[in-house]
Amino acid sequence: MTHGTLVAYQKGGAETTVTGEIVVFITSYIAYLLSALCGGGAGLIMIPVLGFFLPVQYVPAAISLGSATSSISRIAIFYRNIRFDIVRWFIPPAIGAVWLGAWLIDSVNPLLLEFVIGIFLVWNLTLLFKDDSEVMASKAPHGAKLVITGFLAGFVSGITGAVGLLFNRFYLRCGMNKEEIIATRAANEVLLHLIKIVLYSLFGLVNLKSVGMGVAIALAAIVSSLSLKSVLAFISETLFRKIGYFAMAFSGFLLLAHTFGELVKNSHATLTLVSETSAFETQLTWQQNHLSLEFSRARGIEIELGMPVSELSLEQQQHVKKLAHEYRAEKTVIEAVYGFRARSFEAYFYRQGKLVHKIKFN
Repeated sequence: MTHGTLVAYQKGGAETTVTGEIVVFITSYIAYLLSALCGGGAGLIMIPVLGFFLPVQYVPAAISLGSATSSISRIAIFYRNIRFDIVRWFIPPAIGAVWLGAWLIDSVNPLLLEFVIGIFLVWNLTLLFKDDSEVMASKAPHGAKLVITGFLAGFVSGITGAVGLLFNRFYLRCGMNKEEIIATRAANEVLLHLIKIVLYSLFGLVNLKSVGMGVAIALAAIVSSLSLKSVLAFISETLFRKIGYFAMAFSGFLLLAHTFGELVKNSHATLTLVSETSAFETQLTWQQNHLSLEFSRARGIEIELGMPVSELSLEQQQHVKKLAHEYRAEKTVIEAVYGFRARSFEAYFYRQGKLVHKIKFN
């Protein structure tokens, strides 16, 4: 059996096999169909599958070849739906930024980048609990916003090799229908994928096997694009957006879980989950630092970071010290709480290792 072959079953002593290209084709078809509805994520599905058949350094090239073909086929099928008024502002800054991102790839802390992206993606969870009018809310973007978004998309794509889900919210709130979102996204991203293929070739990260797998992915991407129009007919505009927001939040949780796992492993940190009737909280403590990510339906998502009492104003310090004396606290913990466009503080008072009082103040 060759490296690119998978054993399917045995019958009568004869080994029956399914080639790796067929397995990749089927998986790719499902992945790219889902990615069109979710706004990205095909790479997350394909990376572990391709890892079985290819050395890890050749996987990005195969995925980029498939993604480029997927974008080209979607452009061909949904050409009339492309919003060129968005594309013409988006692409130029993205092209320059993708080279900058690739150049800085060794200078960025991957865990920090994963954490920031994860927080941004999880923030969209709140939209799943909003009514349909808020989910469908949109605003036509102006030139400056498009230029900035294009630059950030190219920069992040150059560093991470992926960009789909991260900018999903931008497309979903641009005042476009689902066909326009798919077509415009494809037009914006096709050049980024082609540039990455050139870069991978220059860096020697393309071989004959990766091209073969890339062709299998590309063919599956074309078939999935042809199926897309039929699938979209059964999905409402509201459901299309909710699928996109759910995919973003789910991917964010996966990224944060990986980030927290690496911190726990490398920094001897502790990770705890606290679930209440109206809220869910993840707490990470390492060395002298404390970080919490809390979600509640009433307040949405909040980030809580531990901080010293000395960073509070004099009035706030006096208030906290007065309460600590009142509750005979042996230990006081202060946290800065960051919500959507708002910041507040929380104080926790402990006696004999137990929480005796908690306050929230501005």
